[in-house]
Parts: sequence; structure tokens; C-alpha cells
Amino acid sequence: MKEIKILGTGCPKCKTLYENAQAAVKTAGVEAHVEKVEKIMDIIAYGAMTTPAIVVDGQIKSAGKTLSPEQIVQLIK
Repeated sequence: MKEIKILGTGCPKCKTLYENAQAAVKTAGVEAHVEKVEKIMDIIAYGAMTTPAIVVDGQIKSAGKTLSPEQIVQLIK
């Protein structure tokens, strides 16, 4: 099972990235847990300098962009 975390403090772009990640999981047909990380200290612990960011299995895959569901599918396959 993949673990996907969306790092962001709750801005509209962060919410959109979270929704896009959920859609990508459904589209890709993979088992994954999608979680929001909104506490600033937790975000800093990942080393993210800009938000929103997406973390897949512990590694930052994108930061500062709101990826489309199609782009996220490529990250999680």
C-alpha cells in the first residue's frame, strides 16, 4: 500500500492537490492512503520549502505545484 501525504496549511491549492490525489488513486487502481499534513512543524520535518507538496512513500515528489490527477498517477505507479 502506498502512503501519500499532501503537505500544506489548508490553502485552496493544497485542498485541490488533496482532491486530485484522491482522484489519482481511484484512476490508478492502487491501494493507497491519502492524508493531509497541515501542521507547519510537520511540514518542515519533511524538508518542504514550498507548499503544496506531495510526498509518496516518504519522499517529496513535487513542491510548489498543484498537480493534476494524471500527473499524480505517474508519480504513484
